[in-house]
Amino acid sequence: KNHGMIGNIYSMGLVLQALDATRKFYAPRTWDCHPAFSVVYKHDYTLPMAISQVLPAMVGKSYLDAAKVDCAGKSPAHRRPCPQGWIQPSSQGRWSQLRSRSPPRRSSRPAESIVVHYVVTNDLKGEPFSFAITVHVPAGSTLLRVLQQAEKEKPEKFSFKTEETSWGPMVISIHGLAGNTNDRTYWQFFSGKEPLQEGVGTYKPRNGEHIEAIFSTY
Repeated sequence: KNHGMIGNIYSMGLVLQALDATRKFYAPRTWDCHPAFSVVYKHDYTLPMAISQVLPAMVGKSYLDAAKVDCAGKSPAHRRPCPQGWIQPSSQGRWSQLRSRSPPRRSSRPAESIVVHYVVTNDLKGEPFSFAITVHVPAGSTLLRVLQQAEKEKPEKFSFKTEETSWGPMVISIHGLAGNTNDRTYWQFFSGKEPLQEGVGTYKPRNGEHIEAIFSTY
């Protein structure tokens, strides 16, 4: 289902580890890992926590193998085929990317801007509200930058608070309305009608994209 995605892009690392570690218990057929790995290969992971969970699966290991690692021993002769976009480990055991990234060119020209349509909606708790705004931010900006620009232009409607987590900043309150674990409420972000698979600190909206934050329950 879902073209290989299991849960969301952040859960894929642990899922791949778990499925690989338990493959001998599958019945009556084996797990076809290729669609799931394809999802991981196409994503540009930037969060250290997500990277730390994906890398073991990339080399055919899981956290369960950590206790068996012989750091002084030689690398095993048998290896899983290289993941897409990587070459075999060097003699020092490091992975190298096929395509190196060139340093960004400096330019005196102003950064190209994009337009993002942003809406916040609450029909769940207290007095309902729905506010909309269109903001301009530099191309390549994260969703967090969009929220900051909206707050700057209309703080009485788009004020928000975040909380730092190991997965990056998490929005805990918008327009004074905060999520609560007791009543299982939180702010969920959508692109159109599709829930975002990334957090506000890493997701980069496209030009003309419609982003909506909806006060939701789980």
